[in-house]
Amino acid sequence: MRSAGRRYSKSDFCMINSLDANVGIATFTIRTNSHMAKKIILSTTNDISTDNRVHKVAMLLMQLGFDVHWVGRALPNSLPLDRPYRTSRMRLFFAKGGLFYAEFHVRLFLFLLRHRGAVLVSNDLDTLLPNYLASRLYKTALVYDSHEYFCGVPEIQGRWVKKVWLAVERAIFPRLKHIWTVNESIADLYEKDYGIRPSVFRNISPKPSAFAPKSRAALNLPENRRIVINQGSGMNVDRGLEEAVEAVAGMDGWLLLLVGSGDAIPGLKEKVQLEGWQEKVLFIDRMPYDQLLHYTATADVGLSLDKDSNINYRFSLPNKLFDYIHCSTPVVTSRVVEVKRIVEEYNVGLTVHVENILALQRSIAAVAEHSDAYAPGLKRAQGELSWERESMPLKNFYGQFL
Repeated sequence: MRSAGRRYSKSDFCMINSLDANVGIATFTIRTNSHMAKKIILSTTNDISTDNRVHKVAMLLMQLGFDVHWVGRALPNSLPLDRPYRTSRMRLFFAKGGLFYAEFHVRLFLFLLRHRGAVLVSNDLDTLLPNYLASRLYKTALVYDSHEYFCGVPEIQGRWVKKVWLAVERAIFPRLKHIWTVNESIADLYEKDYGIRPSVFRNISPKPSAFAPKSRAALNLPENRRIVINQGSGMNVDRGLEEAVEAVAGMDGWLLLLVGSGDAIPGLKEKVQLEGWQEKVLFIDRMPYDQLLHYTATADVGLSLDKDSNINYRFSLPNKLFDYIHCSTPVVTSRVVEVKRIVEEYNVGLTVHVENILALQRSIAAVAEHSDAYAPGLKRAQGELSWERESMPLKNFYGQFL
């Protein structure tokens, strides 16, 4: 085996990371002594402006002294950027499917060829091939940062494209020396598949500095209703969104906020329109992280309802869970392994079988009604579950490349 007794209020604990507040208009910025620093290039297929996970890593790498350059893609609704490290967003002809990945891979490979000597960081399997080829060509270090068990995602199950991704993974993964992932369960899966155990660094939100949450009036939200929120950029199938909408639609005095984006959103909007639930469900487009947390803070309950419908979701640990915790918002979650472990260990909410709509309704109402009971657990979790603590071994991991 290789190893690659007081009442707590939200104002006490709801926090925000000021580093995420910088969103201005810029293609890239450089605020480091880049000609002296070791260059490192991070690549993703998603929109840089809303990927807070990779932003955390980029900031950590800057702190270590790397000259950081993050390359992704530009979308029609991409937000402007002003980051303290270099960024590049490629405008592509194709937005999805096989032609998108073919174009992205060719463009990314050509981009990497212009940066000989850089340490390369591939974020997920859909960026691995061009990174691997460039690293072999230039004999440079390659880090594979696997955010999820990629070949287990529901979007590719039963489709020919899964065979393509499996072929890429099987050809390259056994040759990698530096791999990390987000929890022990996913590390177990890769070890079983390839006899290689990735290092594990959990995807935990930064411990933010205190701030004053905006009022509901300032956010144009009702003052006289309870609010439950589901947030993030991965609002896709099998993440319990349909059940959340149905559950809250049947609860008097409640409003569901769906803040973010994903494949399931268009269908949910049609459903809400068809059923006449516009007063029960409010859709809000994705937004910068610092703005998002004001909505997180004003909610009575936070939802994370990934179903155990595929191996990837079974072992997921969404970043939004930690956002809820940092904003002292108790939670109702599904019983997937890693999420259930956190909820029960720290007593920050309830877990439920997502498909049981009545149980989901009762759990949401109970968590809101007894929110004081979860305040001590939320406080303890805020102290123990922070990016600052989790990132210490990650600094050692990347420090080997300096």
